[in-house]
Formats: sequence, structure tokens, C-alpha cells
Amino acid sequence: MEYNCKEFKVGKCEGEKLVDGETLPLVLTPPEPSKNGIESLLETLKNNKEWFDDMVTKNSAVLLRGFDVKNAVEFNDIVEAFDWEDIRYVGPAPRTHIHGRIWTANEGPLSEFIYYHHEMVLIKEFPKKVILFCEIPPPEGGETPFVPSFKVTEKMLEEFPEFVEEVESKGLKYTFTALSNDNTTSMRGRGWQDAFATNDQQEAEKRARALGMDVEWLENGGVKTILGPRPLTRVFEGRKGRRMWFNTLVGMYGKELSSAMMADGTEIPANIVKRCEEIIEEESIQFKWQKGDVLFLDNYATLHGRRPSSAPRRVLVATCK
Repeated sequence: MEYNCKEFKVGKCEGEKLVDGETLPLVLTPPEPSKNGIESLLETLKNNKEWFDDMVTKNSAVLLRGFDVKNAVEFNDIVEAFDWEDIRYVGPAPRTHIHGRIWTANEGPLSEFIYYHHEMVLIKEFPKKVILFCEIPPPEGGETPFVPSFKVTEKMLEEFPEFVEEVESKGLKYTFTALSNDNTTSMRGRGWQDAFATNDQQEAEKRARALGMDVEWLENGGVKTILGPRPLTRVFEGRKGRRMWFNTLVGMYGKELSSAMMADGTEIPANIVKRCEEIIEEESIQFKWQKGDVLFLDNYATLHGRRPSSAPRRVLVATCK
């Protein structure tokens, strides 16, 4: 599909890459300086919903830059313009509701690197799109790098074909320990009460099962969740038959609060996980946030993370089906 919308100009950003013939991210800017306001942008988006949706799928990432998007209310208006169904975040990251469909991104310490992941990859229902808005760009660091997921699968198949197919046939099993209460000093510090939106253990168990999790209550008041089997890769319609590296193997392997192994309990060799981590970094796309940026990520096709940052930094997020 060719770029054919006269209501945007194609721009450039630091760190963009040409991947399989597509520029990631596709940077869209105002067609002229007088059309950089929120009202003009909303009208353009509403008039080009299907085209814009196609661009997000085609390029995996679309960055709106140069529009005067000021705050969470205006960001929410942009999200609402598409009529995409909302999906509530479920996961360990501490977040705060701001307005409408808008939440803070992970509120864990800015000094920590949030590892690359597909949003909500471990549960049965996950968002199709992750939309991010930069209200306050960090003075240093704080990028939101992302990775075309199929490139990771390609490289892993080249270097470890037997491993990939073994895990593909067996599936993956993960464990994660949720704390008894929220701890915003940790990027995985969301307590189980907040995560499951209840203080009742039986109700939490019911909700966990609905999400495809088993639970084990701990003496310290926390809960260990067990998830599996889960796929190593997935193929989604409309994305050229690409096998996406749709897992969080590297992010959860051998951590204090989490683990990852084959579903039958077979341990995964550390050298393979290390090489996968290197591949993901090699294939990553970096760009520096600018105030007012709105980034649309195809969550089926991209892993994303967060670089360590100096303060202040404020990035907001919406997730859509």
C-alpha cells in the first residue's frame, strides 16, 4: 500500500530504520504550519481512520510529530477519534489513571531499563495497539525503543533453528510473583489487589483463571502466578505471514520475581537467552521523544521498552483492541 494521504507530510526522525521496505516509524507531520493544532489534527484523523489504521499495520509504528498536542485531554481526544475499543491494562507495572482512556506509562524508577515486550503478551486478550504521548520529554535518555518482532524470529531461526522449533512445539511456561501491596520503587511493583482490581483472594483467583493464570498464595501475602503453555511465536492476519517473536522469554528468564522455561519444565540454556537479548538490541529502533509526540505501535508486530532516564519525564499511554 502506497502512502497517499495529502493531509499529512512524511517527515524523518533520528534512529528510523528501513525494514523490509517500510520505514519504522512512519513519521507524519502537518501538511503546513497552520494545520498543527489539535482541532485540525482530529478532523484529519476522523476523515482518514481506515487509511491511518492501515498505516499502523503496514509500518508497525506511526509517529505524529509537530502537532500541538498539549495534555492528557487532547491525547484522549486523539485516541477516541478512531473508535477503537478500549482494553484495560493487566500486568505488574505501576500505573495511574489520568483521564478518560489515558494512564501513566510504567511509574517504576526512571533509572531502570524496562525490557522489550509485547504489551500483555502473557494473558489471553492483549491490545492490538499501544499509543504513547510525550507530555514532558526527558532531558536525557528515556527513549521508548521498539523492535520489529519478526526480525528476532528470523535471526533466532538462523542461529538456533532446533531450539526454536523445540520450544514452538512444547510452548513456554512462566512464573511471576506479585507483591501484596503496590511498590512504586519497582518497575514490576504493582500489587495483586491493584492488578486484579479486588481485595478478595477468591475473586482474584477467579479473575486470574479468566486470564489464563494459575495462582499460588505466598506466606508474605503475595501471589505467585503460573502461566503456560504460551507460544514462542505467533502469526497474525494481515502482516505478511511473519512469525512474530511473541513472548517475554528474555524479560522474565532468571529474574528475582519471575522465571521462564519450556512448558514441560526443561530449562532453557542461558547462552541462547543471552544471544536472543543481543539480537533484540541489534534490531531495535531508537528515537528521542519530543514534546507533543504521539506514537502508535502495532502491538502484534513490535516489542517496546523504556531506556533509563533523567527526570522529569512524563509519557502517557492508551491501549486498544
